[in-house]
Amino acid sequence: MDIGVVLQTTPPSARVVDLARRAETYGFSHVWTFDSHILWQEPYVIYSQILAATRNVVVGPMVTNPATRDWTVTASHYATLNEMFGNRTVCGIGRGDSAVRVTNGRPTTIQTLRESIHVIRELANGRSVEYRGSTITFPWASKSRLPVWVAGYGPKALALAGEVGDGFILQLADPDITSWTIAAVRKAAEGAGRNPDDVTICVAAPAYVTAPGSAAELDHARNQCRWFGGMVGNHVADIVARYGRAGDDGAGGAEIPRALTDYIAGREGYDYNQHGQAGNTHADFVPDEIVDRFCLLGPVEEQVRRLGELRDLGVDQFAVYLQHDAKEPTLQAYGEHVLPAIAETALAKQ
Repeated sequence: MDIGVVLQTTPPSARVVDLARRAETYGFSHVWTFDSHILWQEPYVIYSQILAATRNVVVGPMVTNPATRDWTVTASHYATLNEMFGNRTVCGIGRGDSAVRVTNGRPTTIQTLRESIHVIRELANGRSVEYRGSTITFPWASKSRLPVWVAGYGPKALALAGEVGDGFILQLADPDITSWTIAAVRKAAEGAGRNPDDVTICVAAPAYVTAPGSAAELDHARNQCRWFGGMVGNHVADIVARYGRAGDDGAGGAEIPRALTDYIAGREGYDYNQHGQAGNTHADFVPDEIVDRFCLLGPVEEQVRRLGELRDLGVDQFAVYLQHDAKEPTLQAYGEHVLPAIAETALAKQ
């Protein structure tokens, strides 16, 4: 299992680059960032600096969207970075959240997302594509290679991930929801005539390493990560509006696990000025049980156990959201203890 890290592009950008460099030093495989160009700094500029300061990590957004940039511009970003740094990019993409809602926009449709994936992937892989009535190609990008990973929670987004995604991103680590989403993605891949194993599965959630047996540290970790349930709640609210709650009559809500929909009953709104921030004021409705299930909290042994559980469900990468007060300690604990514990090793001498 690969282990990635998810950063916010909060100023100063040099701090973001430094965290990425540290993550590579500790053995992380991917450096992801939020992509919300008003709330934080523009990620693609920072990717060039991360790639210049590292040798191996793959970079990309978790996640971008089809609405805030022309698709050809997005594709050109990736193809340019690939030419400069040797195919070390990945495109995580979804319908859109903070980047579009801050400007009073709305997430795009699944069909628009599908079309954008095709255009971005074809162009960034050096192939021709039909776009707005013209056939266009990047004549300089023949060696560029870009996988596109689709993020989502609802049935239609999961189906899209299975049908066209090189990978699937689930932004929470609840084992029941993870199992349901992976099954849906694989079923869609099979229905599209694809090998389900060709779809890389990535689960992303906050991780916070605590001392063994410390109830106080665990409580602090929950409060530092409660924001994540609020963020996920934005997407769940959209799903409930479209499909109904699990168990509702007539709205298709039975397709959605109760573990995903029930917890937002007390949700009253969301302030994007506090998006992705520990200690925000709009996540109080998220109970401890959800924080424990959605995130990885506890000592090294518990982190390893949860990662093994996810791996057994078919997860290929776990990406650590690092939006809390223990950024360096988390990177260090993972690098020195967690990654070695989950690594496959071979004997030097048989």
